Amino acid sequence: PSTILHKAPSAELAPGQVDADSLPPYSILDPILTRLIEHVCSVQDVIDEGFDREIVLKVDKLLRLSEYKRKQAPPGLRLSQKAFGTGRRIPIVQRNTTV
Repeated sequence: PSTILHKAPSAELAPGQVDADSLPPYSILDPILTRLIEHVCSVQDVIDEGFDREIVLKVDKLLRLSEYKRKQAPPGLRLSQKAFGTGRRIPIVQRNTTV
């Protein structure tokens, strides 16, 4: 249905809530996440590439806060070089800051 094809991407949030309420646009978010996760860049490296410091710090904080969700999710297909299972081993109980 066209309503599905033209719907803005979201994480199945509450009715009327959209990702843009709490996240930067995907055109900014995706490159930051790619650098932090797939390329294992430090926060400072991402900032040095020209990304806004406050946005990078916010994305990094949200990423670290949501790490517990990896352990709750069922196994899934690997779609990139860094899988969220064995390809990305960051202890959930350890604070990992790179700033």
